[in-house]
Amino acid sequence: MSYTLTILGGLGIFLLGMKLLSDNLRDAAGDALRIVLARFTRGRLSTVATGTVFTALVQSSSATTLASIGFVSAGLLTFSQAVGVIFGANLGTTATSWLVATLGLRVSISSFAYPMVGIGALMSLFLKGRSSHFAAALAGFGLIFVGIDILQVGMADLADGIDLSGLSGEGLRGQLALVGIGFVMTVLMQSSSAAIAATLTAMDAGAIDLAQAAALVIGQAVGTTATAALAAIGASLAARRTAAAHIVFNVITAILALILLPLFLMGHAAWVDAYVGPTDAVAIAIFHTMFKVLGVAALLPVLDPFSRLVYRVVPGTEHKFADGLDRQAAAIPAVALEAARSALREMYVAFVKYLRILLDDPTQTGRNGEWLDAVGSGLNRTREFLDYVRTDPEQSDDYKRHLSILHSLDHVERLLRRLKEATTHLELLRTAPRLAESRSCLARALTVGGGLGETPSINPELEEVSKELAAERRRRRHELLQAAATGTPAPSELDDLLRALLWCDRLVFHLWRASYYLEGGVFESPGEPVEPQ
Repeated sequence: MSYTLTILGGLGIFLLGMKLLSDNLRDAAGDALRIVLARFTRGRLSTVATGTVFTALVQSSSATTLASIGFVSAGLLTFSQAVGVIFGANLGTTATSWLVATLGLRVSISSFAYPMVGIGALMSLFLKGRSSHFAAALAGFGLIFVGIDILQVGMADLADGIDLSGLSGEGLRGQLALVGIGFVMTVLMQSSSAAIAATLTAMDAGAIDLAQAAALVIGQAVGTTATAALAAIGASLAARRTAAAHIVFNVITAILALILLPLFLMGHAAWVDAYVGPTDAVAIAIFHTMFKVLGVAALLPVLDPFSRLVYRVVPGTEHKFADGLDRQAAAIPAVALEAARSALREMYVAFVKYLRILLDDPTQTGRNGEWLDAVGSGLNRTREFLDYVRTDPEQSDDYKRHLSILHSLDHVERLLRRLKEATTHLELLRTAPRLAESRSCLARALTVGGGLGETPSINPELEEVSKELAAERRRRRHELLQAAATGTPAPSELDDLLRALLWCDRLVFHLWRASYYLEGGVFESPGEPVEPQ
């Protein structure tokens, strides 16, 4: 019983170390993650390489997968590109096997691991921003090896207490049973890395042999699909398709690995007989890498047909505003904010198109009630998505971008409220001679602010139109009040005209400010412009 508690403790410390390492390296990467994924995912090989390297660095395929979901939602990656990144993420998980096999089991670094934990933890308390995240990652790295050290002790006792000779890793029936056990291990631990670490330490202690360990590793690789399937429940269409791609890839790779397994065992035995071969742990790391590489090599040339297959497996169309925003992607602020910006940008452009129609024909207002409701629902989804995004003021780039997104959300929501008041005001703008100049300014604003560029770039011309319209409103208001004293317009008409002027001024102001923030502008307190009153 004591070895069971020791193994559980070792696994717990290993998992804690992995979480500290992956979460803090991800947070420390910040906006660099967004830039790297956007820049290095143009070709098939580059998408796989990007997914592999990033997963190996942060020790988390989940972070890479969530980033891919967020970028598909933001329109910065096609689904095929995201699938390539997922292939790379699966390949990058083999880094854990190599870390455990070459350092955790072979090198006695316990004398270094404990100082890593202590120094990293203390530094994370006193440092700020990225430095604090790197320090916490150092503590996590040390905990990984502390966990492996404790696992080795528990597995040594396990080898004396449990006999698994009945499950042979060299027969198909035994292999399938071991694959199932490996699958269950990953599901229970919620980490293929922890399951593989447990397998390698058990083999190193003599509790299982090479063939059994190889079959367990196949099952542990497939076990990650259960986590993906659970995460896809109730998620966005992009997330469900990403999970499906992950599942199909791992199932196909597992089948290839089972075919490869007898050849691997025969090759390893022949190598050991002829030469001094690698340790069994290193051999498992080689096997793990081999079948992942084989899976990528088999599927990468047919990436587009593979993506179409996933589309057929998970059919559907995201046709509502902000439908692609997925709560899971909110765990990575840099990616989440880009996805939210993309959703708001889509709604902003739709607002401008809608206003152009109404300016020419205000009777269209009544026919577009459903459209306004759809935008309102999209804004609600965006707000709920942003509820889960947190940024650190010390991480200045992400924090400033977060603040800009919140400001743009506020201005787009105000645009929606103004549009619901459009009917009377637009009719007056079209027909009242005294409002002709304001109508002209509105038309110009819709022309110069109608399209946001693919590369954020602040539009100074829209600001000029807004300021010109504000000056026109003040001048025209004074003239209308003077004219009302003579009876033209009649005082009963005056209020409608003044309200139309103010409505137009506010509308263009919010168009300008929403465009400013969506194109990368930053909050400028205390010089921030305020809504016309």
